[in-house]
Amino acid sequence: MSGLRVERDGGILRITLAKPERRNAFDAALIAELHEAFADVGDARVVVLAGDGPSFCAGADVEWQRASIDLSFEENVEDALRLYRMLAAVDSCPAPLVARVQGFALGGGSGLVACADVVVTAPDATFGFTEVRLGIIPAVISPFVFAKIGAGAARRYFLTGERFDAGAALRIGLVSEVAEDLDAAVGRVVGEILKSGPEATRAAKRLARERPSDGEELARIAAGLRAGAEGQEGLRAFLEKRPAGWSV
Repeated sequence: MSGLRVERDGGILRITLAKPERRNAFDAALIAELHEAFADVGDARVVVLAGDGPSFCAGADVEWQRASIDLSFEENVEDALRLYRMLAAVDSCPAPLVARVQGFALGGGSGLVACADVVVTAPDATFGFTEVRLGIIPAVISPFVFAKIGAGAARRYFLTGERFDAGAALRIGLVSEVAEDLDAAVGRVVGEILKSGPEATRAAKRLARERPSDGEELARIAAGLRAGAEGQEGLRAFLEKRPAGWSV
């Protein structure tokens, strides 16, 4: 039985962790399904990542962890690489990625949160890079976490393994917004994204991820968008005081 639900609603692609009885914890099958889902999101204008039930993702599944005790060093390497490749696929998703987070988002669950562009969380959500409590470290998720919250915050939470609340997650930049009504807040963010040009939002995401600094390269990026069909339509719509053709 699949641990993932993938649904398309117009320009919105919804990818939902669907193992609520296991708090949507990772195992080999769920990691493979997530990797496949994010390997090709098609022409989706926005992707919404969520988790069924009371928790977003409680990290590694207990049974999966128990099975790892008997793995050899090389088997452990391959196991860790599968998790890394999945997170890299999520992180490099070309479409804007909005995460809806509630309950526990621990270990790899917090790593998954770090891969999203916009994260809306419930006030009672709990985060943590708890690996050191098990005598291991969050090596595989670290590049995505460093990119999101910086080394300063990571040094504290990686070392202590302590859990922290939504307010702390907001302060360090792991999440974007804390909302009592998650669905309404996610809907508002998605609505804002859908007002923007589909090509422009993807280009803006690449700009934020790659952060080019060469002036000529930046000028060419800007000119390419401005001279393209979408940029021309957006400028004309603005000047003519009408909705752009992509508006929904």
